[in-house]
Amino acid sequence: MLLLGAMVIAIGTALAARSMFAGAAAPKAEAVQVQTGPKVLVAQRSLPVGTIITADSVGYQLWPKEMVQDAYFIDGEADMNKLLGTVVRFPVTAGQPVTQGALVAPGDRGFLAAALGPGMRAITVPVSAKTGVGGFVFPGDHVDLLLTQTVKGGGDDGEALRAAETFLRNLRVLATDQSTQNEIVDGKTVVKAIRTVTLEVTPRIAEKIEVSQTIGTLSLTLRSIADSQSDLDHAIATGQVTVPEGATHEQQDKLLREALNHPQDGGSTFVTGGDVSRFQRRSIPTTHYAPQPGFVAPPSAVAASGGGVVRVQAAGPVVRVTRGKDTVSVSVGSR
Repeated sequence: MLLLGAMVIAIGTALAARSMFAGAAAPKAEAVQVQTGPKVLVAQRSLPVGTIITADSVGYQLWPKEMVQDAYFIDGEADMNKLLGTVVRFPVTAGQPVTQGALVAPGDRGFLAAALGPGMRAITVPVSAKTGVGGFVFPGDHVDLLLTQTVKGGGDDGEALRAAETFLRNLRVLATDQSTQNEIVDGKTVVKAIRTVTLEVTPRIAEKIEVSQTIGTLSLTLRSIADSQSDLDHAIATGQVTVPEGATHEQQDKLLREALNHPQDGGSTFVTGGDVSRFQRRSIPTTHYAPQPGFVAPPSAVAASGGGVVRVQAAGPVVRVTRGKDTVSVSVGSR
């Protein structure tokens, strides 16, 4: 009886289990819904105002069809070659679609103002084939500004001082003549004579350039790309450019771009005629001016001037020489 009862229970359990597994719903394969829609142009990284669009700064990405707006650039409808070189007018965050109103193309109204960095100004300098590096200066290049002048004086020989001075460095070229982009024919950049160059400068540098044009002749010297990188490395090493700890890659790129494009004012170098030829001056020529209080002129100078205006050297130290009761001042290093 016990064996018979156990068999009945086993058979019932087996039938119940079979019914349970047979009645269970079989898993159904669900098709993965693939996102479809047009590709729109989005920013690959943060694009602040004044950023020049390059091939790695933007790209096409799938976008929901119901969220596409008329102002977006659609893949297949927009020409990427025409977008390269345009400037960002309004800031665009990473991953955000780039609208047509956010970009301004070269030659359009407001392009130059959008290309300027915050706090910067644009100033135009007249150049020639000689002073403009023979036309080998293009928008986007960096140049130094050289001032050549002749200082006339009233020395005994009437010889003037000739000098050349590099007084501004790392100025970004915004435009040549009225063009903000290079002319390319058959894949080659066209080199042509230019009459004006528009530079990106600070307000104070703009004032210096205006004054310098009344002093002498301005010339451009083209900077090497390697020079800008070495200047940046030196600025980082000396602490002039400080990258905050924990800064993102985008923040670091922004700081480094600003440092590379920032003009350098100060620390000018110069060469005089005496550095080129032994027959030229090395210092400022003599001039005429009235004696200052406390200045004792040499007797010969007073006699030569008739007791009025005294001829002295405008540069070089002055030594007081005492002979007995007489003390005279002698200018040293006139040449």
